[in-house]
Amino acid sequence: MTMSDPIADMITRIRNAVRNRAKTVDCLNSKVCRGIADVLQGEGYITGYDVIEDGRQGLIRVQLKYGPRGEQIIHRLQRESKPGRRRYAKVEELPRPLQGLGIAIVSTSSGVLSDRACREKRVGGELLCTVE
Repeated sequence: MTMSDPIADMITRIRNAVRNRAKTVDCLNSKVCRGIADVLQGEGYITGYDVIEDGRQGLIRVQLKYGPRGEQIIHRLQRESKPGRRRYAKVEELPRPLQGLGIAIVSTSSGVLSDRACREKRVGGELLCTVE
């Protein structure tokens, strides 16, 4: 079966794993998915990730993070730009989820960045997803 949107697949797998209180989740490996995992790790939403080679495309094993009493760190993870309707934003138009407490993940010419990094570098791009 071919997959038309690996980014949405990764987001859905993480969302379902957080809802089930799983410690890790496996996602398909791609450059954009590794970039999303880098941003989530840099912003403190996940503990880390490992790339696992399986002779084909490979997998990304994401270690999820929870609070000291087991509460969820990721409350809402939503795909913004979809294959049927791409969503692009200039640096001035980037959203501020939860008035700056959440992040927006953006694919730019400088790689996959958070909305804060985009504002520092003054670049816009395709708005991939928002995390709250």
